[in-house]
Amino acid sequence: MQATAKDLRFHTKELLESISRGEEVVITYRGKPHAKLVPFHSEEENDLSINPLRGIWKKHKESEDVYAYMDQLRKGREYDR
Repeated sequence: MQATAKDLRFHTKELLESISRGEEVVITYRGKPHAKLVPFHSEEENDLSINPLRGIWKKHKESEDVYAYMDQLRKGREYDR
């Protein structure tokens, strides 16, 4: 997402809300990019000891194709996708 310096001045709340949703905002001044606003993640949020289930499916080879994996799990049921 892009925003001007004027947008930053007058629409700070809306820009912060979009950042909290995970978006990155590039601030332009006179048509040229000058800054990037990104969500802040503390060290605690990235620590797996606090949330051991974070990224549990990241390296799960069987679920790379989600639809095929779900079909395999549902095999034998009466309904189809």
